[in-house]
Amino acid sequence: MPSYVAPAGWPGPVRPPGAPEWERTAQAWLLDQCPPEYRTHTVLRRHLVLLARLAVLHVEASQAALARGLGEIRPSLREQVAPHTVEEAVVLLERETARLVGLRRAVGLVEEAVRGRRFVARL
Repeated sequence: MPSYVAPAGWPGPVRPPGAPEWERTAQAWLLDQCPPEYRTHTVLRRHLVLLARLAVLHVEASQAALARGLGEIRPSLREQVAPHTVEEAVVLLERETARLVGLRRAVGLVEEAVRGRRFVARL
């Protein structure tokens, strides 16, 4: 009986690499991580490796946007928004930054698996 291994950080909705239907679950999950318009592009449904690469780039772009937002939010909104509101926004951006770190790992692992990497259980 085959053993399918998913490493730490692997997304829960995606079956482990090599398991039956794993690529279908990977495609569905990757599309959920991308802009909704990606669902309309047949090429992304036909070429999972392309979808995986674009998902990684999308998450990385989101990380860059959050980093920029964190750097700019206090000075750019100081005159328009109450200080406590700005601080709430900073907390929100920090939480989102942490979420994206995990998401970046997950999409990266899926991309590696789509490119042929198989993971082994560690004792």
